[in-house]
Amino acid sequence: MVELLKGDERLDYLLAEDLRIIQSPSVFSFSLDAVLLAKFAYVPVRSGKIVDLCAGNGAIPLFLSARTKANIIGVELQERLANMAERSVRYNRLENHIQIVQGDVKGIASTLGYEKYDTVTCNPPYFPAHEASDKNLLEHVAIARHEIKLTLEEAVRAASELLKQGGKAAFVHRPGRLLDIVTAMRANRLEPKRIRFVYPKEGKEANTLLIEGTKDGKPDLKILPPLYVYDSNGEYTEEVRKLLYGKER
Repeated sequence: MVELLKGDERLDYLLAEDLRIIQSPSVFSFSLDAVLLAKFAYVPVRSGKIVDLCAGNGAIPLFLSARTKANIIGVELQERLANMAERSVRYNRLENHIQIVQGDVKGIASTLGYEKYDTVTCNPPYFPAHEASDKNLLEHVAIARHEIKLTLEEAVRAASELLKQGGKAAFVHRPGRLLDIVTAMRANRLEPKRIRFVYPKEGKEANTLLIEGTKDGKPDLKILPPLYVYDSNGEYTEEVRKLLYGKER
């Protein structure tokens, strides 16, 4: 355990998947958005190839590993986060299932291969770089949250370059960027097919957007039922509890 963890790191549980993940309070930790995206995205069950862009500390590849036997590659720019993800993969003995690549999402297809993958997932930075005005924001957190190293359009382009024809790309973002992401997707041969809005609770505005597109797909967009995170008592709804804790809890 001492060799596994470094500095202020800790091991957290991914309860529904019965896995563990290395996290640290000094770098960007995964959020509910990662859980929602991993459960929303289409994945080939028995075989295939999946890439998760902006993988962070590896949460989405770990979540996906419980849903599919396909090979999974996580791509993360920041060396520390990629190293944490790699150690989490080793701890869970998933080296034959998940590979972590430390590198820039922009142009990653030149390294991993063009049009080879069945599914690409991406939890990109949400906020334009000019909004990153907090001087006290840690660099790891700033890069994860703000478009300092990667813009939305660049993330969508990278996903399209990786996908084979008919492959699916799934993103999680903010509802306010809906038109931006749809525009970027269509400009990069990704036809939006499914959208789901996530709400803190009934009566509130949506604060999360899940969207999936098919490469070179035909127009046929489905708006899925809303997902509510909390009920009227401030507790997780049954759907979110199942996503987080599994069906037994």
